[in-house]
Amino acid sequence: MNIDRRARLILFTRYPEPGRTKTRLIPALGAEGAAALQRRMSEALVDQMERFATQYPASLEIRYAGGSRQGMAAWLATDIPCLDQGEGNLGDRLHRAFAQAFAQDAQAVVAIGADCPTLTPPLFAQAFTALATQELVLGPARDGGYYLVGLTRPRPALFAEIPWGSGEVLAATLKQAQTLNLSTHLLETLADVDRPEDLRHIDYHPYSQ
Repeated sequence: MNIDRRARLILFTRYPEPGRTKTRLIPALGAEGAAALQRRMSEALVDQMERFATQYPASLEIRYAGGSRQGMAAWLATDIPCLDQGEGNLGDRLHRAFAQAFAQDAQAVVAIGADCPTLTPPLFAQAFTALATQELVLGPARDGGYYLVGLTRPRPALFAEIPWGSGEVLAATLKQAQTLNLSTHLLETLADVDRPEDLRHIDYHPYSQ
């Protein structure tokens, strides 16, 4: 597979502070339970990323919201660089992460969220392999968003005018990609865990079915 050290895999996550993370799950899990789930899902994805990096020569990065760099390092106990996502909406923060990675000589950059519990190294490999021939790769989520986005160069317009937090994120992004004439590859559709009805998709919480 055409994956080398110029590949960058970035996790977007949030420090698991009760009441400030996974707020849509608070009615089902409570503030502490929602934060605990965020913690578990992030830890599981960091583990999957580290496994991927033992198989493929890609660099890793974590972009966080809330907390501090010291708090993130203490929580995750990892050597993966942890950087603040910075200000702005999700599109602003994604563009910033991509732009900085490409400025550091990355040739293919993939960003994932902490909401999809079924992400694995083979899926990361599929994304990077697709970027060897395509300009954009997206992992569609069942809720109308996406759990993964990958690019081969900065594309700030891809993240502009997107209705973040709605069920139209994927459709709006694909429309932007068409406008930009980007060759695009779609991965399999997976489930994010954002709402109480999504809890059935994971097996390490008290409400799993």
